[in-house]
Amino acid sequence: MSPKIKTLKNGMTAILVPQKGATSMTAMVFTRVGSRYETKEINGASHFIEHLMFKGTKRRPDTLTLSKELDRYGAEYNAFTGKDLTAYYIKMDAAQTPLAIDMLHDMLFHSKYDQKELDRERGVIVEEINMYEDNPRMHIDNLLEAALFAGNTLGWDIAGPREVIRSVTRDQLTTYRDRYYIPSRMTVVVAGCVQPGTLELLEKTFGKVHEPKKPSDQSFTSFEAPKILVEPVALQSKKTEQVQLGMAFYGLPFGDKATSAATLLSTVLGGTMSSRLFIQVRERLGLCYNIYTSHQSLEDTGVFTVMSGLEKNRMEEAVKVIWKELKRTTTELVKPEELRRAKDHIRGKLMLAMEDSSQQADWYGRQWTFQKLALTPEERLKKIERVTAVEMRELARRMFDPKRMAAAVIGPFEEKEKVAKWFDLK
Repeated sequence: MSPKIKTLKNGMTAILVPQKGATSMTAMVFTRVGSRYETKEINGASHFIEHLMFKGTKRRPDTLTLSKELDRYGAEYNAFTGKDLTAYYIKMDAAQTPLAIDMLHDMLFHSKYDQKELDRERGVIVEEINMYEDNPRMHIDNLLEAALFAGNTLGWDIAGPREVIRSVTRDQLTTYRDRYYIPSRMTVVVAGCVQPGTLELLEKTFGKVHEPKKPSDQSFTSFEAPKILVEPVALQSKKTEQVQLGMAFYGLPFGDKATSAATLLSTVLGGTMSSRLFIQVRERLGLCYNIYTSHQSLEDTGVFTVMSGLEKNRMEEAVKVIWKELKRTTTELVKPEELRRAKDHIRGKLMLAMEDSSQQADWYGRQWTFQKLALTPEERLKKIERVTAVEMRELARRMFDPKRMAAAVIGPFEEKEKVAKWFDLK
């Protein structure tokens, strides 16, 4: 069914996504803020605030009280922070919709930010940073983004540096929170079994949040891609048996007409176990266990990435093989049968995902947050269907420029200059 979009009295957008046959629901709240809005003095604040929303409110004084209330009904609940978005969700029995909505509203607008809890959470976040940095598959993303977006907040770590997490003050965090957690930057979605009276519940809770007369929120610094990357290769020397490799190119922003072609190009190259890179790099040459590609749009740019865990003694060969497959898409047209398989794959994956109310909430919430759109999956699939092999080849020519490619490597290598030579591509 099509979503129902309503504007609450304070200007916040509410989206209801009813699903036939569902007995559970997901309530998800999106705020258009993330690490790219931060300054160096508070880098990591968006993520820190996300953590503190689960530490107790005036009515629910601590984490245990919050979690016991939700655990009682078998709820799934969590949050996530990105470069430009922070979201919170509760998924549970639709009969408990009032609890889910009240809980999210209470957490987001009545959390105490108790100083003792805040100080305790510093250690938790530092350990989260340690976990990511100790895990090459997790850390490779940060290295790659820092190289691709050098000089811009997009290249900063979402969790922030340890020294900031240890020193940022409560006042700095709450000031930042109050600047961006305002109705005009927020969207609340209820998907699945939408109970009667849900809109009224949203109006009584989220609809009463005050929109400041003089907002103090600020936009991020837009990113302008350079013609040539000055330092395109990042290396972390680490004793590992498997090398983590990331290769990235500038992709397309939200709203670009070629984003559907980018989705298909990613599917053909590394989106499935029958994709070109998977077959060539893993199945035929035995160079890796996993390899995949992805395309992600942002408001002012995008990222097309290739990620793989590779045999450490055959890295140069692997890079050349990967580049050969990328370059082939700039000269040859994807054959009709391969294009048909890619389109069918995207449809199948999307249909499976849309059976989950949390996926539906995420689908519509992200669209509205960044584009003020609410395309249904079928409307999106129609755009995918119209993409031609010629459009894919033209996009590949635009994106896959070796002079504008960033690369990141984590493995047992000491000399960055030697590693950089692997990526001297033509």
